[in-house]
Amino acid sequence: MRALLRALLAVVGVLALIVVGAVVYITTFFDPNDLKPRLVEAVREQSGLDLNLEGQLAWSFYPRLGFSVEQAEAWLPEQPHEEAPFAAFERAEVSVAFAPLLSGEVAVEGLTLDGMRLNLERDAQGRGNWQVLLDRLENGGDQAERALAPASAGPGLDQNADSLPVALDIASVQVRDSLVHYRDAQRGLDLTLSGLSLDGSNVSPDAAFPLQMAFELERQAPALTSDVNFKSRVRLGLSDGRYELNKVTLETSTQWPALSEQAQGLNLQIGHLLAETQRQHYRIDDARLNTRLHHPAVDGKPLGLSLGFDGEADLDAQTAQLRDIALSGDDDLDLTGTLSFTDLLGAPEYTGQLKLSPLSLRDWLTRFEALPETGDDKALSEVAFTSPVHGDLERINFSNLSLLLDGETFTGELGAGFDGQWLSFDLQGERLDLDAYLPPAAASRNEDDAADAEDTAALLETLGVAPAYAAAEGAELLPVEWLSGLTLDGQLALDTMMLKGMTLTDVALRAAGSDGRQRLESLTAKLYEGTLDAQGSLDLRQSPLRMAFTESLSNVQIAPLYADATGETSPLRGRLNLESDVTSRTNRLESLKRHLNGTASLRIDDGAMLDVNVSKQLCTAAALLDGERSDREWSEDTPFDTLSATLDITDGVARNDDLTIRIPGIEMTGAGTFNIPTERFDYDVKARFIDTADQQACRVTSRLQQVSLPVHCEGRLGEAPEEWCRFDREAFQDTLEALAEDKAKREVGEEVDEALDKHLDSETARKIDETLGEGASKELGDKLRGLFK
Repeated sequence: MRALLRALLAVVGVLALIVVGAVVYITTFFDPNDLKPRLVEAVREQSGLDLNLEGQLAWSFYPRLGFSVEQAEAWLPEQPHEEAPFAAFERAEVSVAFAPLLSGEVAVEGLTLDGMRLNLERDAQGRGNWQVLLDRLENGGDQAERALAPASAGPGLDQNADSLPVALDIASVQVRDSLVHYRDAQRGLDLTLSGLSLDGSNVSPDAAFPLQMAFELERQAPALTSDVNFKSRVRLGLSDGRYELNKVTLETSTQWPALSEQAQGLNLQIGHLLAETQRQHYRIDDARLNTRLHHPAVDGKPLGLSLGFDGEADLDAQTAQLRDIALSGDDDLDLTGTLSFTDLLGAPEYTGQLKLSPLSLRDWLTRFEALPETGDDKALSEVAFTSPVHGDLERINFSNLSLLLDGETFTGELGAGFDGQWLSFDLQGERLDLDAYLPPAAASRNEDDAADAEDTAALLETLGVAPAYAAAEGAELLPVEWLSGLTLDGQLALDTMMLKGMTLTDVALRAAGSDGRQRLESLTAKLYEGTLDAQGSLDLRQSPLRMAFTESLSNVQIAPLYADATGETSPLRGRLNLESDVTSRTNRLESLKRHLNGTASLRIDDGAMLDVNVSKQLCTAAALLDGERSDREWSEDTPFDTLSATLDITDGVARNDDLTIRIPGIEMTGAGTFNIPTERFDYDVKARFIDTADQQACRVTSRLQQVSLPVHCEGRLGEAPEEWCRFDREAFQDTLEALAEDKAKREVGEEVDEALDKHLDSETARKIDETLGEGASKELGDKLRGLFK
């Protein structure tokens, strides 16, 4: 037994001496640089690359058997050498384990690559410069395995490639200080990966191994730099094209000067990623993306978002699905849903379901300093929705939307373009308070003018010649640039809508527009026991823009309308009927009034002027003229049957020549102007007593029934009403003088008639006719009478 052991030890010792001797011989007497020509030729034959080996090829023996190459460059076929090489490296080394060599196997222990430079380009047709290399390698087949065998086989070594099988278990793979430049002419990308490092250990095609990578990504336009770190456990299925990544972690810190001076943080974690390249099938499980984004509008406070999802894609079928989508973040953001995609490589489209839990949109808009001024400081505090969705890369459509807005629910369809230039809606709801979301009326220049501005707004809105809400003086009323490119198709139906304090019911709105023209095709509603019907249009193709608006009000109760619109008691009651048709060519409040043109007509039936009794004032004046006193008890108001007027509006000035107010027993007529920009008016009104079938307002003599009582009214809206009108004494004096002259003429005429009748008897008339001609006596009498009339 002892002899056998000694024999075995002797054999082992001899074998060891032979191997050591062979290694010493190879590393001492065989120069690996003699392989350069053969290596360059083999690379050219198999890949087409033109290889240039400037540095030395060297062996290493201790602590492992290795081979290294320094300063290598390679150009693509037909690529000029004046250009930067397709690939280059400063040093590459491969080492094999010593012990497996004793059993006839080659076990690669380490691969090291330092200073690699790789230039990748894709042309305008989408073909990469590396494609020619892949095509050559695929066509090369197994010839590459035998390319170096004749030159690399040393004396006494078997040249059969199968004699030394290579084990693809690599203990260590290292890439250091490398750079990859990628330019895509088709997509306009120019990216550089610098400082690239990669580390892998126990790399094997049969088992998962750890892999980590780090690099700095730089983009030229727009400027962007990002530090990227990647870690995962990777399983390579080289034979069946099945690649798996587990416990993936991707972290980035990005500097994006166009967005913020502070770094944007991103962290992606994936539980399991499967890529079956032969089947073109990919799957992601348990993915979560966390971000900390900075934006100039958030004043240094980063925005935290977290997105979780599972995904699957089939590139052969060009389909993909995102399941269990969960987007959460600051200010109660909670969005969930699923999405399915089709035609991934063509014109992708998607369908799915989305649900947004209640959140305060007001807080989000405040964070980005985008909150508009609203009439209610709690508006947009509660927003939520749920709906099926579909769309493409340009649009999103909510096909069965249920929208919760500040306690009110709206249902229907809603679509929008991601560029903001397409909007479609068909919504229904119970109640919408527009006053809460639109900006309040523009503040007046001082407190004294506040009431004036409110009165002016109320009047203009009633006549339909100005919008209910106006921007501050000098500011633009409408976003012209956005509206010019907007394609609009919308319908809205509401049970109740609040606008400028007014309550509209059974509201139906239809709007459409494109190519620089926007139209309010119809707006109908019930309004204070009456109806509203309006249309409007905007022509933004010309500068200044042109707006047109028509409005019809029928049997609308004035008192509650005025009270709700102004917050004050109405000076009138009755049923308003209004027709207006106006235009303007401006986009500013001040010039809007100056450029108003059009017509309006109004009629108020069964009305009354409140807190003033015109009949009392006129009848008291009449009694004084007759030398009497009026002791009748009067009501506080002045009821009237009809108030009517038509307005011609030219450059902001409304002219009226037919104002008529019919009070029982009294008729008032007038004419005048109202300057809309300056809010000033100037009217002459005449009142006279009439004899009607109804009971007169007061008893007056027939002489007073012929007298018009003139009143002149002028002033500015907002001033004290008692200072507006005064009795026109001069006009009244002229009227009395005219009546007196007329009465005198009538009295003289009557005396002439009696004299003529007395002296122009039939015989006298006959003689006149014989002398002057037939009928001369009658003509003479008429002319004499006319002298005194």
